[in-house]
Amino acid sequence: MNLPSPDNRASLEGLFLAVESGDLSPAEAALELERTGLRHVGSFAVLDAGRRTRKGVPEVVYAPGKTPKQVAGICAALLEGEARVLVSGASEDTERELRSSLPGVSARRAGGMLVVGAGEPEPSGGRVVALSGGTSDLPVLEEAVAVAREMGVRVEVRADVGVAGLHRLSEPLAMIKDFDPDCVVVAAGMEGALPTVVCSMVSVPVIGLPTSTGYGLGGDGTAAIMGMLQSCSPGLSVVNIDNGVGAGASAAMIANRAARLRGLKPGDR
Repeated sequence: MNLPSPDNRASLEGLFLAVESGDLSPAEAALELERTGLRHVGSFAVLDAGRRTRKGVPEVVYAPGKTPKQVAGICAALLEGEARVLVSGASEDTERELRSSLPGVSARRAGGMLVVGAGEPEPSGGRVVALSGGTSDLPVLEEAVAVAREMGVRVEVRADVGVAGLHRLSEPLAMIKDFDPDCVVVAAGMEGALPTVVCSMVSVPVIGLPTSTGYGLGGDGTAAIMGMLQSCSPGLSVVNIDNGVGAGASAAMIANRAARLRGLKPGDR
């Protein structure tokens, strides 16, 4: 049966009636609540608390445009059902407010990302490699890495291996062969050539992550994203400029799917 989202009394009653009538088992009802449950925070936020259960990607709090107090309130609500919360684009003011409003809750930096909460996610068996063209691309790449790791993926990182010194790629390419990842994320600014080069040398999907790093015309990431979109190397997909969250989520979804398939016996579906 099609069930409404359980964010109000009527839909909750519908869920309970489905269990009472036998149309839904208690276990199925519990899963439906986790999958579709919404959580209201004041009058300013409606949280998708079921996203992790529904698609394997945690809800990430986008901090720009929100007040530090709003971000803290959202994190407090999410931490009622999650061990950790990811906050993207967090300013120093937001970090201070989080530490003040959530005493005893740890918060660590991963580039522009804050990982709020304790512990480590359950390993999924997925494997991802993350490369940056330059050191300046690392803050964006670290957001992708934080998302992938929160999704249980093991991530190997190599920084500053851009095409200005192509010989620097020798060690990362050897590592990729040994590590055998399910997906590779490559962050690059300037002309954005590195993802194409890497994609031409590996047999797994590559996600190009253009960054707003560069000089003059096109240095805001425009040249990088256009270069990646015009790539002639098959197997390269591209996210938007500085979208580390999107790159990390996509890479981890690919890796976790591959890990699940590795665990199947012949004939399993």
